Amino acid sequence: MRLKLGNENNRKYLAIIPTVILSPLLYIGIIMIWIFSISYYPKTDFNKQEWNKNKEERYKMSNDIIKGEILIGKTKEEVIELLGDDFYFYDESHIAYDLGFVPGLFNIDPDVLDIYFEKGKVTKVGQHET
Repeated sequence: MRLKLGNENNRKYLAIIPTVILSPLLYIGIIMIWIFSISYYPKTDFNKQEWNKNKEERYKMSNDIIKGEILIGKTKEEVIELLGDDFYFYDESHIAYDLGFVPGLFNIDPDVLDIYFEKGKVTKVGQHET
C-alpha cells in the first residue's frame, strides 16, 4: 500500500520542508561530533613510570593528580621524588611541570601542572595553558 501525501501540485513542497529543517540539524550534529572527537582524551590514573616515560602525554594523568590530591601535604623533595626534577622554578612557593598539548579545538600551547607551597608543604595544585 502506497502512502499518498498531498497532491501533484504540493508534493514538492512537502519534500522541501523536511529538507530545510533536517539538513541544518544534520550539519550541526556532524560538527558537534567532530568537535567532541578532537577534544576527547582518556584520563588515566597517575603512574610514576608512565609520567617519566611519556612527557608529551602527562596531561592524561593531571586530573588524577589534581582531583585525587596526591601531592597535597608533600614537601618539595617528596614532589621531586615522585614527579622528577624536570620542573620550572618560579620561586620558593611555586614550581611547574610540563604536561604536553591537551587535545582541543584551539589548543596551540602546552599545559603545565602548577604546584604551590606554603611553609614547605604543597597546598594547591592546578593546571593551565601557557
